[in-house]
Amino acid sequence: MNDDLDPQSDHSSDYLPQFQHQAQAQAQAQTQPRRPRGFAATAAAAAAVATTTPTTTSSTPSSAPAKGKREREKEKERTKLRERHRRAITSRMLAGLRQYGNFPLPARADMNDVLAALAREAGWVVETDGTTYRGSPPPPPPPPSQSQSQSQSQSQLSQLLTYPPTPTPTPTPIPIPISNPNCLKGTATLDSHQTQPPPSLDSLSSPTSLDSAVVIPDTDTETETKKNDRYTTTSPINSAECLDPDQLMQDFRSGDHGNDYTGTPYVPVYVTLATSTLNHFCQLVDPEGVRQELNHLQSLNVDGIVIECWWGIIEAWTPQKYIWSGYRHLFNIIREFKFKLQVVMAFHEHGGSESGDAVITLPQWVLEIGKENQDIFFTDREGKRNTECLSWGVDKERVLQGRTGIEVYFDLMRSFRTEFDDLFAEGMIYAVEIGLGASGELKYPSFSERMGWRYPGIGEFQCYDKYLQQSLRKAAKLRGHSFWARGPGNAGQYNSRPHETGFFCEKGDYDSYYGRFFLHWYGQSLIDHADNVLSLANLAFEETNIIVKVPAVYWWYKTPSHAAELTSGYYNPTNQDGYSPVFEVLKRHAVTLKLVCSGLQMSGQDNDEAFADPEGLSWQVLNSAWDRGLAIAGESALSYCHREGHTRIVEMAKPRNDPDRRHFSFFVYRRPSPPLIQGTMCFSELDNLIKSMHG
Repeated sequence: MNDDLDPQSDHSSDYLPQFQHQAQAQAQAQTQPRRPRGFAATAAAAAAVATTTPTTTSSTPSSAPAKGKREREKEKERTKLRERHRRAITSRMLAGLRQYGNFPLPARADMNDVLAALAREAGWVVETDGTTYRGSPPPPPPPPSQSQSQSQSQSQLSQLLTYPPTPTPTPTPIPIPISNPNCLKGTATLDSHQTQPPPSLDSLSSPTSLDSAVVIPDTDTETETKKNDRYTTTSPINSAECLDPDQLMQDFRSGDHGNDYTGTPYVPVYVTLATSTLNHFCQLVDPEGVRQELNHLQSLNVDGIVIECWWGIIEAWTPQKYIWSGYRHLFNIIREFKFKLQVVMAFHEHGGSESGDAVITLPQWVLEIGKENQDIFFTDREGKRNTECLSWGVDKERVLQGRTGIEVYFDLMRSFRTEFDDLFAEGMIYAVEIGLGASGELKYPSFSERMGWRYPGIGEFQCYDKYLQQSLRKAAKLRGHSFWARGPGNAGQYNSRPHETGFFCEKGDYDSYYGRFFLHWYGQSLIDHADNVLSLANLAFEETNIIVKVPAVYWWYKTPSHAAELTSGYYNPTNQDGYSPVFEVLKRHAVTLKLVCSGLQMSGQDNDEAFADPEGLSWQVLNSAWDRGLAIAGESALSYCHREGHTRIVEMAKPRNDPDRRHFSFFVYRRPSPPLIQGTMCFSELDNLIKSMHG
């Protein structure tokens, strides 16, 4: 049957496309604007030409804007480098003026404060509003007019008739302090018309003027003159009115009492025991000798003991077979004396000419793997292997009998936490230090004596094992410059000087595009290693204080490149802050930073030859860490008995003039060799150090 003839069939679908087309046409007709005519058409055509012309012009491809943008970015980067260099020079100038010139500059001094201090030192007068003159009174005011003089004479006559006349004071010499005796050749007073206008009665009654009006006898020393002149400056920032009583008392103690630290913050002191306390089989060698030594330390009021747990002793022969018997015996003896305990997870070798102790190598099974695969150790440019610790390139490589480097570290830390759970529960173990590199410090083994390094050599980069080279190639490829996947070929040898190399010399390759890329990758590898290990350390030692030891690479600090710091892994040249990114990671893991207080006991001649600045480095590290809220501790670097060095360490541990009264959380005294009980001189020096730290 035909559907067209079927009355029941629906034929609406046949007409639907036609109706839709008509509806769309009507909608377009309604929405389409009417074409302008007459004058409106002429104006519309002109507007269309005006709008299409710049569009066509701008759409034309041109490399001029892109080239200009690149030039602006380069100039912006050069400006930043110049600004960083200028700030570094300014900070060193301010430090030198404070340290060697006794200028009382504020903590955040600017060039106005420096200019004012220099002008006063040269005998100029600098007022609070910046007015400066060479000791002569300001020019007199212009003579009054005739009408003003008549009114003034009438007012004076009325005052004389009303009140009795006051006697006119006779001009007297005004004493002035001498901050530099060589400038005035010993004259302590000058007439008022030769130096400055007579002070008013209100100014003479202020604390500043009272101090400045004291006549300094000729018999006083230069130090007394500087001490009295310290608060005579007219700057509102440094005047005595703006100094709180605590700061005045601190300055009084530091000036009059020298090494008197009474009332200063209490800094706990920990002492390390000899490494030879345990033998290579994890057995306590001389228990009675340990008790005798702990008895002496207790008589000195030592707060706690530091024990190094050596990986090469604990897991010496078989992977994941840990021997703790000797450490358990030692910890029980320390518990008898009720000492606090700090434990060091030492994942590095020990021994050599510095300590005089027996060598403690890495575990034997690790050394056996190293014979087959030498790339698990740090390697220099000549291919020499350093077996002090494992290369950071194996942190995530399963080359240690199926385990990665960080897994090996975590397994030992977890075993220690489980074995001595009772000591953690009773609070005897105060903190755990995590070894993160050579000598237990967070650094590359770039200046190892076993490799031939001698102070003050710049050291060598340690990135030539195949695992770190793979990481370098990957970083260069991501940067888009695969030919940068190499170490610098002009960085010298272990004992080179910066000026002898093309990489570290002034304006050398360290500041080129390639040099900045390589040094950033080199330093980032150090940061990544710390981040990986500390993540697992916090997992193993929950609710326990974690400590990380940072080295003090102070030689060549006064050179632009800071060569020794660069080879050790800290990208800290003059125009770059290499400690901030490291401390950001440490802050994220809430660790305590322990700074090695080395170089403070060295002579000035040694520092000058190596352009060393241990105080400047310590100042940068401490302020950078304190600004980020990190807790800081200290540790003596070498086994020395020197009172002057101890005094400088105490001054650094709790600076007197710090407005925030910050200080070390604790201090670790490395036990000297021979033993402490045999060195009476070191015994007395340690006694003085502990008393100073305790305040």
